[in-house]
Amino acid sequence: VQVGGTENESGGIFQFNPSSFNATNGSVITFEFSGNPGNHRYIRALSNPCQPLSGGFDSGWVLIPTGGVSPSPLWNLTVTDDSHPIYFFCKQLIPSPHCAAGMVGTINAPSSGTGSLNDFLNNAKQTTDSGVSGSPLQGIGALVGQGASASADPGPLPSGVTLFGTPGATAVSAASSSTGAAAST
Repeated sequence: VQVGGTENESGGIFQFNPSSFNATNGSVITFEFSGNPGNHRYIRALSNPCQPLSGGFDSGWVLIPTGGVSPSPLWNLTVTDDSHPIYFFCKQLIPSPHCAAGMVGTINAPSSGTGSLNDFLNNAKQTTDSGVSGSPLQGIGALVGQGASASADPGPLPSGVTLFGTPGATAVSAASSSTGAAAST
């Protein structure tokens, strides 16, 4: 799943591509932080778009510099409960809240009606108060959450990429992590 895009591509910078798909238990979904420039965070939500789900998962922020990087940082998420939909969004606020701009996605959601991607997207675009002075909650979530889990923070981190607000580290940059693994700095 591509996280973010470029200003010139269809969907712009605020997108997950694909934004809705199905996956069975044990499926590993790879999120590629390739938006250029981009500072995105993948997090679990449910009925309140743009609000993290208690017990949900969180990739942390991955800042991609202007001009992009190669290789793009990846984050693998394993589906552990395919009996319920998984709703996710980007909780970055700059230059404007990405979730309210439509940067949301679903795994195993109905194709139409209540709970579908379109339902979730429309609710996200109507978000005006996300609980903290009109902004989504910005706490750090966990790698393991309801319905899915990850075993590591995003990586590898090529030169110029910064990772922060992750469950496994407070701030990591490519300069401080030669292996690309998250470590506190």
